[in-house]
Parts: sequence; structure tokens; C-alpha cells
Amino acid sequence: MVRPHSSSLSARAVAAEVLRQFDPQHAYAGPILNRLLSKTSEKQRATDLVFGTIRNLPAIDTVITQFSGRRIERITKSLLAVIRIGAYELIYSPDNPPYSIVNEAVNTAKRTGGRKQTGFVNAVLRAVLRHITERQIELAVATATRTLPQNPRSGCAFDTDFLDDPETDLASHLSKSFSLPLWLIEAWLDEFGPEHTRDICFGCNRRPSVYVRANSLKTNETALLERLAAGGVQATPVPVEATLCGCLGRLKGLPLQVRAPQAVAQLPGFAEGWFTVQDISASNAVRLLDPQPGWTILDLCAAPGTKTTQLAEWTHDEAPIVATDIDRKRLAKLDENLTRLGLRSVTVVPYDAGRRREAGDRRHSSSLRPTAYNLSGFDAVLLDVPCSNTGVLAKRIEVRLRITPASVKRLTQTQRDLLEKAVPLVKPGGRICYSTCSIQQAENGDLVRAFLEANQQFELVREELILPSAATFDHDGAYAAILVKRQ
Repeated sequence: MVRPHSSSLSARAVAAEVLRQFDPQHAYAGPILNRLLSKTSEKQRATDLVFGTIRNLPAIDTVITQFSGRRIERITKSLLAVIRIGAYELIYSPDNPPYSIVNEAVNTAKRTGGRKQTGFVNAVLRAVLRHITERQIELAVATATRTLPQNPRSGCAFDTDFLDDPETDLASHLSKSFSLPLWLIEAWLDEFGPEHTRDICFGCNRRPSVYVRANSLKTNETALLERLAAGGVQATPVPVEATLCGCLGRLKGLPLQVRAPQAVAQLPGFAEGWFTVQDISASNAVRLLDPQPGWTILDLCAAPGTKTTQLAEWTHDEAPIVATDIDRKRLAKLDENLTRLGLRSVTVVPYDAGRRREAGDRRHSSSLRPTAYNLSGFDAVLLDVPCSNTGVLAKRIEVRLRITPASVKRLTQTQRDLLEKAVPLVKPGGRICYSTCSIQQAENGDLVRAFLEANQQFELVREELILPSAATFDHDGAYAAILVKRQ
């Protein structure tokens, strides 16, 4: 028997295998997907199926249970993976013909099961399909208790009420519609109100765009646009008003929104260090800090280095920057990025090396003397702390299935400890840039104000909270605060 070529599997078959191996509570889908992507020529499609299904998993399981009468826990993991992907496509991919979705699901099931299993998959998906009245309907005219949103404009409508009435229980309605924890929705409603919370939900469930930041030491936005276009890559400059940063007078280049079927590492200019991938909101912390070429800077939670390299590019590679992180493996990624981008002003120091280390071991700077480097007296400390990731739920897809109030509470203690560690590292007149990719007040404004109460030698000079958005130039959520140490 001739074995099929390793790249002959369909995107659906690869996605089903990823979901079969995926453990929502303990594993991450990305590494599993990366191991299996070589088995299909439809890599982008497989990625969308995996991430889209996990992003909407609770809603998908509700539909399967409600409209097929099959309890999720009684379906074998391999068949459940196939059914979930089929249901995801029926609900959230209205451009894909339903007959091809069901047929491909049956064909995928055939690879691991017999006639009984394929018949079961066919029956479940056709039962779901029978209850769908419109695969794409305008939300403005849809019945909210019967419609799962696909994007801010449209949704998939069913023939039976299965969602709570938003007029009587908005929190539960949004939680079930967007596959987000009820306690999280309730917290957002209390803090941001109904309209902003709904917008946040769409931002958390969007298919996130890819943005790139031009390396100003090697190129500019115009040249990068031309290079990408020559390689058949569609790229759009992000307008100033979409950058969300309040320091528009200090903008040093605008990001580009990129649409391409290939992986980022295969894009024209990547290997030469012309750009770095970075979301609009993630770039705001360095924009607020506005570091200067003469400063000495410490990036205390640096890996994998997106903000570290932004610091170096912003300061024209002329500010001595020390970067450290507790994760040695991710620090290795920072080294790779520094080499690719041609940056020499950054010294990478392993976190467990203590307060002093020979800077000549792993350095990219000829401006710093290769002598023991004392980690104190910095003009600026960038503290991009570990957080709950509630601003980046569209990308960190597993978080919604794991986050709890208790985990957020544990994180706030870690964040406060790190902020306290930064206190003696910054000199009088220097500043700490505290940033998160969370939108929770407990990790942001509340924590900063508690810190200021206990450390009155610091003052808050600026803070900005960005909420996730599904607009044309969609983006994640983020928070940043600038704390200055009084002289």
C-alpha cells in the first residue's frame, strides 16, 4: 500500500489531531500544532481551525449538546475533536459550504474509525445543521437568545432559544455567547459598563491581525512596504489615530498590518532583520516611556525581547540596555532576535546570575566596557510583568479555559514583588515603566496606587489602559504606567 505524502493531509485532519492531543487545562495547542503543520499544505487554514475552535470551545460544546442530544463527556476524544471542528466551521465560517464541512468531517473520522464512528459524526453535525436557520445574519435584526456572534456585525442563528436574555442577564448572555468566564464578564461590566464590555468580548474573540514594526536602523515603513509588496504580501500602514498612544508627537514610525498566507519567518525582509512582529497595543509601553539615547535602561522581564528590541531601536541603538528574565530558554530567543536585527546596545544577563555579572559573556554592545555590571542606578526600568493575559485572549487562546480569580490574585502578588524589586534599581529622577497585557484593574491601576502609597518617593506621571478591539485595525488590550522616582 502506498503511503500518502507527508504534506497530503487536509487542514481539518491536522486540526483534529491537534485537538485530540490538546489538554485544555494543562497543555498549549501551539507546540502541538507546530509539530504537525508539516503534514498539510494548508498551514494557515489548519491554524485557523485549531485556534478558532479552542477560542469558541464552550459555545461549540453547548451547541453540540443542545442540538444533537449528545453529551460531550460521552464522546470519544478523537471523534469529539472532529465534531468540534465541524461545528466550528458550521457556526463561524459561513463562506464554507455545509455539505463540504460535513463530508470532510466524515472523511476525517474514517481515518481512525469505522462505519459506526463516521455515521455518528455525520448524525451529530447534520443535527446541528438542521437547527441553524441562517449561517450568517445581521446581529441588528437577529434574536439574541438564538444567535452566536461571529463578529461585531453578524452571527449564526438557530431555531431555538439556548442563550440567556441579555435584557435580564447580560453577564450570562455574554459569557455563553463569547465563551468567556462568567466572573470575568461580571468584573468587566462593573468596571467598563455594558457597551465597552461587549466591545471587549468581540476584541477577545477576533481573528487577530498581524502587525510588524519596521527596524528603523535598517529600513523605514515605505521601503518595507515596497519589499513586502514585491514579495506578493499585502500590507497596510496603520493610521496615526489607530495607534491609540497618547504620545503622537513622539511617534517614530507606524506599524504595518500584514496579510499573508506564509509564516512570519518566511516574509520578505524577516531574515535580514527589517522588522519585528508586535501588536499595536504592545508597543505603547515604550512609546510612553520615550527612552533617550543617553539613558541606561534595565528590561527586567525581557524575554522573548519584543519590547527590548523596541527600546534599542527607539534609542538608535545608543542607550546601554541590560535585559534579563527568569526564563533562560526564552532569553535565548532574545539573543536570536538581537542578532537578526543587528542590535548591539543590549547586554543579556541571566536572572539567576545575581546582581553582578561579567557583561562580556553574552553581549551585543561595544559601548559598554566588558567588566562586572552593577544592576542599579538605571535611568529607566521596563517592567513588563507576568499577568493574567486578559488583554490578549484572542491570541493566548487557552487562558479563557483556565483563568480564575485565585490565579489573578496570585499574579498580583508576583507583580507587586517585581515592582518592589525595581525600586532600588532606578536612580533618583529615573523612572519605572510598569506594563501588563491585562485589562484587570487589580493588576493595573489598583496595584500601581497601592505601590505608590507604600513608596511615596515615586509619583505617577502617566498611565494608559487600552481595551481589546475588533475594529478594522484590531488590537489587543494593554496597560502601562510611568512612575518617576523623586530626586
